Amino acid sequence: MNKVILMGRLTRDPEVRYTQTNNTLVASFSLAVNRRFVRQGEERQADFINIVAWSKTGEFCSKYFKKGQQVGIIGRIQTRNWEDDQGQKHYITEVVAEEAYFADSKRETDTSNLENTFGNSVSENSEFMTSSDDELPF
Repeated sequence: MNKVILMGRLTRDPEVRYTQTNNTLVASFSLAVNRRFVRQGEERQADFINIVAWSKTGEFCSKYFKKGQQVGIIGRIQTRNWEDDQGQKHYITEVVAEEAYFADSKRETDTSNLENTFGNSVSENSEFMTSSDDELPF
């Protein structure tokens, strides 16, 4: 089974391109994913993981993901290799995103950006937002 679940911050805005053969959208970006453990006396380390998202998932990522935003990605690892014009071989390992999610907390979300994106106002008084667990109906 080849399944990857990552949560990290975008190191740059997604880059969009289209395939030459059938004009399919491809979005590429990199996630900085913190390592779980920190050695005493050292700073937290992060891995920078290349992500590729195709078609609808790529379109979603390109529209709504921005540099610095925390996101969740579910996908699979893929390796590729090719030879360039100078005859040099290149190898790459990347994650092909099959699902993409926002992972920032609601407080970190820019509500004016959501209003522009979805055409609706988002407010703290929304009937879908609760201030404590005591208010939940179950």
